Amino acid sequence: MTSTTPSLSERIADGIVAMIEATGLEPGDALVSSRELAKRFEVTTPTIREALRRLEATDVIRFRHGSGTYVSGGVNRRLLVNPHVSQSRSESVLELLDARLVLEPPVAAAAAAKRTELDLAALTRSADNSLKPQQGDERPELHFHVALAGASGNHLLRETVEALLQVRARDQIEIRHRYTDRDRDHADHVRIVEAVRDGDPAAAETLTREHLLAIREALAATIDTTLDINDLEQRR
Repeated sequence: MTSTTPSLSERIADGIVAMIEATGLEPGDALVSSRELAKRFEVTTPTIREALRRLEATDVIRFRHGSGTYVSGGVNRRLLVNPHVSQSRSESVLELLDARLVLEPPVAAAAAAKRTELDLAALTRSADNSLKPQQGDERPELHFHVALAGASGNHLLRETVEALLQVRARDQIEIRHRYTDRDRDHADHVRIVEAVRDGDPAAAETLTREHLLAIREALAATIDTTLDINDLEQRR
């Protein structure tokens, strides 16, 4: 039978997270040294380092060579993503869009019912991301659909959308490369923002679904075209 008792390093890692929360440290803030942590938790420095490596793996902390240890964005995240994912494929791109079609329209409806002025400001800023062509693998500081989920007031919904886009980041980047109608993309986002601002859940849900469906249909057409071209080349 496998033991479910957490190891010492796991317990110390939990203790460090509790300490970060109790002291109000935020992402970007420096953590005290390993030696000070060892004194605080009454363990050896190697045990602290093992605990910190666990926290680094989940992006709760980050090591900066020659600078120290810093709190990172994972400290506030309850859903984790696997950064080691396979290369994007046509099927996986469409699979991502299908998943988003199930999840995001009702989230947009919730956003229209719960949004605050701060949410609307974030949505308005992030809507302009769609006007920027995807050059490489860069990602926006705040993804529009993550901001939309954040406006729902439900932190877990926001993290779910964010985690989905992160774990399938290569597919999301591929979508941005393939779907190049920046003006329509932006116009769709603006209409969704207006529905959220108007407090109209039905319109926000419908517009989000139509927006994602339009992207899926456009990508499916490009994928079919690519397959046809590849088939012709193989026959030559």
